[in-house]
Amino acid sequence: MNILNRIVIGIFLCFIGGISFMHIFTKDIRFSEGENRVLSTMPKFTVQSLVSGKFTKDFEIYLSDQFVKKEFWTGLKASAEKTTLKQENNGVYFGKDGYLLERFESPGEQLMKNIISISTFTKATNEASSYLMVVPTSIEMYPEKLPLFAQTDSQYAAIEEIKENLTGSIKWIDAYKSLKRLKNEDIYFRTDHHWTTRGAYGVYKNIAEEMDFEPYEIDDFTIETVSTNFYGTYYSKANDHSIKADTIELFKPKFTVSYHVEIEDSESTMNSLYNLDYLNKRDQYSLFLDGNHSKVKIVSSMKNGRKLLIVKDSYAHAMVPFLANHFEEIHMIDLRYYHSSLNEYVKNNDITNTLFLYNIVTFSEDTNLIWLRQ
Repeated sequence: MNILNRIVIGIFLCFIGGISFMHIFTKDIRFSEGENRVLSTMPKFTVQSLVSGKFTKDFEIYLSDQFVKKEFWTGLKASAEKTTLKQENNGVYFGKDGYLLERFESPGEQLMKNIISISTFTKATNEASSYLMVVPTSIEMYPEKLPLFAQTDSQYAAIEEIKENLTGSIKWIDAYKSLKRLKNEDIYFRTDHHWTTRGAYGVYKNIAEEMDFEPYEIDDFTIETVSTNFYGTYYSKANDHSIKADTIELFKPKFTVSYHVEIEDSESTMNSLYNLDYLNKRDQYSLFLDGNHSKVKIVSSMKNGRKLLIVKDSYAHAMVPFLANHFEEIHMIDLRYYHSSLNEYVKNNDITNTLFLYNIVTFSEDTNLIWLRQ
């Protein structure tokens, strides 16, 4: 064995030994701000779990989650791959002008199941007028920002399939055309899968037209920048530390209105549509309505008898601050966590309008819309 090989082996052993030594004296992290999820903890050892293979599987997950300085190493990996002209990491493309864009794959049979679930719900519910809005993500609006030869399927085709197969009395609200017209504005975050407040405002007038209320003009709001250091879900997946942070804007009414927000699963209340404490956390988008919850009820000072049920994913969170100015009550339901009968909910709460609001990726994949068939 020559001297060069010995040096390489020595460096390798020092690296492995150093990482192992650091792991022993490093406290486990319970929650990852970067990945916005709870991390695995050391699995409990039993002879049965070892024989079944469960212990080794759980231990492998634990080591992956708790790897020392994981964010640094994954970022270094992404930078190295970008240097070698790799176009994506974890399904997220390194786009032009600092955009990160997530690849979209044509929906499978789950899309049709979800269409049937919504159609079944609207046929059974006559108490409220029902509407559906499915929003494209940034990759559909900015194909010109994709790397050369990057592969992605058409979200427009999937959205058209939804429109063509809807049955019952549900009304379609088109988000695609309005966003297409506004694509030169900051309607999507560059590092996150959500639309911005400006993007939501661009489609708010479509909802107003279909639901027959007078929308407020942009000059009726004070636009306030509350963050210039937001890094979203695409950033966490791509781990490209060269990407610049996003800006978060809030549209605050110049007119007089008040809100009372009740969050069921945390048994908490707010007198604002925003929880600004999240600006000190990684998941800054959760400042909108305190993030994801099973049920949120918003009571406004608009005493007009109109009550809106929104069945949604988190795309609704940037839209609700506009809609809350036109309804006496808004009830937000997330079917990932709420599994009671929505037909009964509509009847018991005197709902006048129901809006289904999802982005196309979630709507194509979410298996929880089956709860609408109760």
